[in-house]
Amino acid sequence: MAAMASIGGVMYSCSDSQVKKTITQTAKLNELSKDAGIEMSNAFFWGMKDHAYLIELAKQMGAYGAVAGIDKRLFKDSEGKPWAYESIKNVVDAWKSVGLNYNVVEGPPSLYNKTKLGLEGRDEEIENFITFMSNLKRAGVDVICYNWMPVISWARTDMAKPGRGGALMTAFDYDEVKDKPITEYGEFTKEALWDNLEYFLKAVVPEAEQIGMKLALHPDDPQVHSIQGIPRIMNTIENFDRMLEIVPSDFNGITMCQGNFSLMGTDIPNLIRRWGKAGKIHFVHFRNIKELSGQLPSTKFTETFHDEGDIDMYEAMRAYYDIGFKGAMRPDHVPTMAGEENIRPGYMDLGNLYAIGYMRGLAESVSKENREIT
Repeated sequence: MAAMASIGGVMYSCSDSQVKKTITQTAKLNELSKDAGIEMSNAFFWGMKDHAYLIELAKQMGAYGAVAGIDKRLFKDSEGKPWAYESIKNVVDAWKSVGLNYNVVEGPPSLYNKTKLGLEGRDEEIENFITFMSNLKRAGVDVICYNWMPVISWARTDMAKPGRGGALMTAFDYDEVKDKPITEYGEFTKEALWDNLEYFLKAVVPEAEQIGMKLALHPDDPQVHSIQGIPRIMNTIENFDRMLEIVPSDFNGITMCQGNFSLMGTDIPNLIRRWGKAGKIHFVHFRNIKELSGQLPSTKFTETFHDEGDIDMYEAMRAYYDIGFKGAMRPDHVPTMAGEENIRPGYMDLGNLYAIGYMRGLAESVSKENREIT
């Protein structure tokens, strides 16, 4: 018996065996190409209750990775320390219980201003951080995304900038913060932050090697030179290269936050290939932006939908495929879309839904380009 098939509206016949072979080949190709081997993930920084809808969406999308901090609300012992094994295991198990895989800690405990500013008590913080790494690995998680932004971390001057179709974007303009007073910590120099980073890396990276923990340093965001007397040092490509050389190690790596690195004035696909081939990319923030200042590093920019900013996202995804990246990747700083309250700017549900679909389409495309199944 022959089966009918259509290509471009032209009907032709083929045998059942040919149809079955085609279906089998397609299934194999889809299985091998699934997300190009990448762990599609979402960020859940506000906790399980506030992210209940996204948790359900994530499972329906098949994006099973959960990126979050160590949420004390999930501890069985309310007095538990966030670096203790039982506390960490409570968090890992809680995510498992809702059907997701807790794969990256973003915003680790015991890495605060004392360590980054070189204040009294930093040795205790660092010791607790090392304990945290050991217990985190024991609980089955092997990536920590951290930053070197003391006092003033992620910052935006507009949390509801109208974008495409009225969607709300986050944006930054340095002119709006440049005259703000210095913080209670006073003024620091870039050299002081470099000294403190070197002190931390020399204490922690050898331990990370023994434990098997991947440290993924996130770039400064925004990547300006200073805010309110606090300098930013992880704001150029050259400075990241310098950081990687302080303690060369496979476990001393980078969070490839595409938006920030693009705003430093670099070609993202080429940078992915350079650092990726060296084994330095441990985690990815798949994100797009629009530079508006004409300066580098940028002093004015806006977030965009993933498909409309300055970065060639197809070429970026192809670069991840070419380097064989198999780690966690999440969308970052998504728009707030129609019907949503802008209660978590950059992290609302529908924007994540849109972004994962876009990312998955790119991943399938680059994965299937040159692959044949016989």
